[in-house]
Amino acid sequence: MKKLFLLATFSWLATALMAQVDSTSSIVIHRDPRLALLVKKQAQINEETTRESRRNIPGFRIQVINTSDRNAAVAAKSRVYQLYPELKAYLIYQSPYFRLRVGNFKDKDEADSYIKALSKQFPGNVFLIRDIIEVKPEKTDTLN
Repeated sequence: MKKLFLLATFSWLATALMAQVDSTSSIVIHRDPRLALLVKKQAQINEETTRESRRNIPGFRIQVINTSDRNAAVAAKSRVYQLYPELKAYLIYQSPYFRLRVGNFKDKDEADSYIKALSKQFPGNVFLIRDIIEVKPEKTDTLN
């Protein structure tokens, strides 16, 4: 009885598996031509949005203050913004110190004039640091 049941099961499985194979049929896909336009538009959008992640390069920043007093660091940041609004300031906390770094300079020559001026405002604390800086990506009109 067991052997008969197993034989019937294997026969049924073999028949079911053979029924899945059909070498004479083919699939025809009808695609709306607007889909190609959407795919192209999405590729342009992806290029534009990922450009933001490629806007960081090695460069230099000026470290203005390195202190464990948060209030002093925030006050220094406000003072830098008042004196040099064109410089972007970065307040970094690396326990237990607050570090204020300013600017996005591609080379040392760009930073020299600011180092001299900031040294007068923050004596003894100002020096040049290698860092990853932000650069503005070129604006292209690819989303038309």
